[in-house]
Amino acid sequence: MKSDSIFNFDNSYKKLSPKFFESVHPFPAPNPELLLLNQDLLKELDLENADKNELAQILSGNKLAVGSEPIAQAYAGHQFGHFTMLGDGRAILLGEHLTNSEKRLDIQLKGSGQTPFSRRGDGKATLKSMLREYLMSEAIHHLGIPTSRSLAVIKTGEKVYREMLQDGAVLTRIMRSHIRVGTFEFARYFGGIEYVDELMKYTTHRHFPELKEAKNQALALLEKVMELQMDLIINWTRVGFIHGVMNTDNASISDETFDYGPCAFLGKYIPETVFSSIDTHGRYAFGNQPNIIKWNLARFAETLIPLIDSDEKKAIEMATEKINEFDQKFTQKWYRMYASKLGFVEIKEGDEKLVDEFLGLMEIHQKDYTNSFTFLRMPEIFDENQFFLDEKFEAWISKWKLRIQNQEGGKQAAFDLMQKTNPVFIPRNYFVEKALETAVNGDLTEFNSFLEILKNPYEFNLENKNYLHAPEAFDAEFVTFCGT
Repeated sequence: MKSDSIFNFDNSYKKLSPKFFESVHPFPAPNPELLLLNQDLLKELDLENADKNELAQILSGNKLAVGSEPIAQAYAGHQFGHFTMLGDGRAILLGEHLTNSEKRLDIQLKGSGQTPFSRRGDGKATLKSMLREYLMSEAIHHLGIPTSRSLAVIKTGEKVYREMLQDGAVLTRIMRSHIRVGTFEFARYFGGIEYVDELMKYTTHRHFPELKEAKNQALALLEKVMELQMDLIINWTRVGFIHGVMNTDNASISDETFDYGPCAFLGKYIPETVFSSIDTHGRYAFGNQPNIIKWNLARFAETLIPLIDSDEKKAIEMATEKINEFDQKFTQKWYRMYASKLGFVEIKEGDEKLVDEFLGLMEIHQKDYTNSFTFLRMPEIFDENQFFLDEKFEAWISKWKLRIQNQEGGKQAAFDLMQKTNPVFIPRNYFVEKALETAVNGDLTEFNSFLEILKNPYEFNLENKNYLHAPEAFDAEFVTFCGT
């Protein structure tokens, strides 16, 4: 059944070769119940006046919007280093919505039923995992980090089996596009050079029109994506975010954090921290995320080799040279980010040592990552015994105070910068799980209250002081799951 026109669809991806997608329709929800609707995002999409009942019917899969040509996208990917064919197994792209300002955004249903790529899966999603993605993606957005957005969560009225029977749900995900490193891998290894060329030109036109006139478009695209991916990982590091499943199929070409399945936030500063149940060897640990994104970029570069130069040997040399720039560039960005977290308006000689010393003290004493930076600016909101009682720390803090006092703008400039850079409130794992447990049992009060706190992560509010700390033992036992 077709609905009245709500979205302004213009489906450019469907103009690619049919190899890149399969036409498919969402499965209808037997008893849909709209639990969450993102009013702020509705406004950004110019949909604030849309009929909410009609919208719920579309976003539950029960009606097809006018102009929608639903597809499941094909892609491949390296999952924990192993290459495999994948594709949208439980997600359906309804179409590309154009806002009044001509901004193009994918409207995708997640958990809307089987597709030709589902393999043995049911294509469905649990209510808990969809609520979790809604909460985490909105938290990341308000932390100022590029991400997919969540428009709605609809309880479907059916049960989904994951270790046990759970309530099913559909989430509406909004992204600039769902083009991944894995999409390029699919084009290269299940298509051929002509498909990579087609995808590269489409990606450049859609996301990076400034590269159209580049002398070597493929090499320019590699360089652009590398810069964006570095900045994304720097931002994750800044706030203590652990993605948990950094496979190449989850590496967005458009520079967006997405697929929030086993993600978590760092508590104690232990770089080897892993929460994902399937990451048994720590491949995607907090401190290893930069190495993984470099590895993913190398896989991206491999798909572009035939387009970089017709001489394969020369093309490999050019791509390798570009990837080899990663370490130096990333290290510079990494120290610049930590310098900002410490309030250094400009990075000067000796600052890198101050950064290393502070991180070292945090690691030795296993101090809370987020609160350690907050403590430097607002020690009065913490109990003294919660922080460093250590001669080395006292010596470090004396050097740090001298450093910020002697810079242009002094202490005030430092604190202004630190406030913009260091979140006070993050979605701590304990509070996320607590909010989800009550939400799946029918009470969204705590979930919505926590979400409101996460919308202002850089502002301290005394009323929310309890959210600064979670029970210490919780993270030691906490495990995340993909939910597939």
